[in-house]
Amino acid sequence: MLKKEMEQALNEQMNKEFTSAYIYAAMAADFAAKDYNGFSRWMIAQAREEMGHGQKIYHFILERGGRPLYDSIEKPQEQWDSVLAVFEHALKHERFITKSIDELVNLSRKLDDKATEIFLQWFVSEQVEEESNVESILVKFEQAGLDNRGLYLLDKELGARE
Repeated sequence: MLKKEMEQALNEQMNKEFTSAYIYAAMAADFAAKDYNGFSRWMIAQAREEMGHGQKIYHFILERGGRPLYDSIEKPQEQWDSVLAVFEHALKHERFITKSIDELVNLSRKLDDKATEIFLQWFVSEQVEEESNVESILVKFEQAGLDNRGLYLLDKELGARE
């Protein structure tokens, strides 16, 4: 059985994950409107992944006898000045989520909730991957350059994401 404090914190994280999906979907829409279909596809895949993270928490809350509660989602930013700005925003957001997951782990330890701590280890590992993926893309921007040819190649490469 989840303690109320942990249940509330998990619900907050679930909603952060769903908000992440909303943000990535908005990024995808901005890319699609600018005919960067590969970048858009990458962001759509990212949005689906974030929805999956939220669902994972949803099911865990239920399994532990809690009740998933949904908050309203704030309207995300709709446009960015550049492709680079979008990925810089994505990295900043992933670091925010990492900090939030770390705080959940600390809370689970404080409450001596080993089941939740073990559950959260998947998210800790996932956040390492999430940050690394975006950091890698930012390095590729430096390597390829931000001219039309470099953006074309990166758009094509990122569009191959399944």
